Amino acid sequence: MNPKLLKTFLAVARSRNVTRAAEQVHLAQSSVSDQIQVLETELGAKLFVRTRQGLILTQGGETLKSYAEEILALADEARSAVETAAGRSGRCLTIGALETIGAARLPQWLRDFQRRQPDIKVHLKIAGSGELVQGLEDGALDAVFCFDKGPIDERLARRVVSSEPLVLIVPPEEASRIPTLDLQSVASLRFITTERGCIYRHMLDKAFAADGFSPPEIASEVGSITAIGRLVAAGIGSALVPRLAVEDMLDRGDVVELPWTGAGSTVALVLIWRRRRVLSPPLKRFLATADELAPAVRSTDARPRHAGRSLS
Repeated sequence: MNPKLLKTFLAVARSRNVTRAAEQVHLAQSSVSDQIQVLETELGAKLFVRTRQGLILTQGGETLKSYAEEILALADEARSAVETAAGRSGRCLTIGALETIGAARLPQWLRDFQRRQPDIKVHLKIAGSGELVQGLEDGALDAVFCFDKGPIDERLARRVVSSEPLVLIVPPEEASRIPTLDLQSVASLRFITTERGCIYRHMLDKAFAADGFSPPEIASEVGSITAIGRLVAAGIGSALVPRLAVEDMLDRGDVVELPWTGAGSTVALVLIWRRRRVLSPPLKRFLATADELAPAVRSTDARPRHAGRSLS
C-alpha cells in the first residue's frame, strides 16, 4: 500500500470530511476522493459510509486505520534511523505545547536548553492537547508539553515535569466571602470553563468527582484560559484552573485565588514523545537534559496570593 494513500486515508478518517482532509494533506478535493477510491479498489472493500455526521469508517476502514498508523509510524522511524546511521540526521526539533504552558513555563526552559545546545534549532508549535498528540502520532512533532489527562497510547512515552496546583479564582468583589466558603458551598458556585473534551474541562470535572461532588453549574463555556480569567474578573462566575494559567492576573489583582484543597488539588505537567527503536540525536539530547532543566518549569511558590483562608 502506498504510504501517500494511507496518509490521505487517515486524514479523511480523522476529519470525517473530504474538504478538511484535502487541506491537511495539501491536495485538491478530487485528488483525495480519487486516492480513497484507489485504496478501496486495491483492498476490495469500502472504507467509508456517508452519514449526516460526515464520513464514517466501515468495519474494514476501522481495521485499516490501526494498520495505517503503524505503517506510517514505522516508515518515519526507519527514515530517521537511516539518517542517524548515515550521520545525516537534522539539527531541528519541533516541540508542541498548550498555549498556557508555552507562555508561562517554557521560555526560560527552552532558552537554557538552547544555550547548552546551540547547534539545535527548536521550533515551538502551540495547539490544543488533541492536536498535539496527533502531531506526535503523525511524526510532525518530536515532543510535546501538556497536562496529564490519564492513560496514553502505548506507542507514546511520558515523563512528569512538574506538579501544578489548581486554584479557585473568583471576582475581586467576592473576596469578602472567601473565608466562609468550604468545598460544599464552592460546588454551588457557577463556573466558567472550556467545552467538553478540552483538558481544562477535564480538570474541573475530575476535581469535583475526586471529592464526591457532581460537576458544578456552568455559567459559560469559552475557548481559552485568557478569556476565562477575564470573564471571572468581570464578575461572570468562578473558575478552577492551574495557577500557572492566571499568574499574571493574580499579580495584578484582577482576580482572587484560593488553593483547591480537595483530593484533586494538582495536575501533572508532562512531556510526551513517541517511542522509537532509534531516537534522533537532537531528541536524545533534549530528553537527556530534561531532568536537569526541569526545575526551570516547576512551580516553586504554592502559597495563594490575594486570598484569605484556604478552602476546607
